[in-house]
Amino acid sequence: MNEKNKTTGTEGMVAKNIEAVTSKVPSDVYLWTAIGAMSASLCLKMMRKSHAALFIGQWVSPFLLMGIYNKIVKTEGHDKEDDK
Repeated sequence: MNEKNKTTGTEGMVAKNIEAVTSKVPSDVYLWTAIGAMSASLCLKMMRKSHAALFIGQWVSPFLLMGIYNKIVKTEGHDKEDDK
């Protein structure tokens, strides 16, 4: 992080690029992906594949967290100072 980012609180190039891509993805995608992972985990558990079910089940939280991040990026925008 360079000195300008430390003093002004602006985002770096990596964060700007990530936000530019994630802001284009509809929020529903993350929700439905999480629900799909829960369903897949349940199916694997019913098929007595417990290790695979746990592995897939652990994906739910990151998908929902990415959805929250996506929503924040869409509502707050990224680096409003850069838009000026």
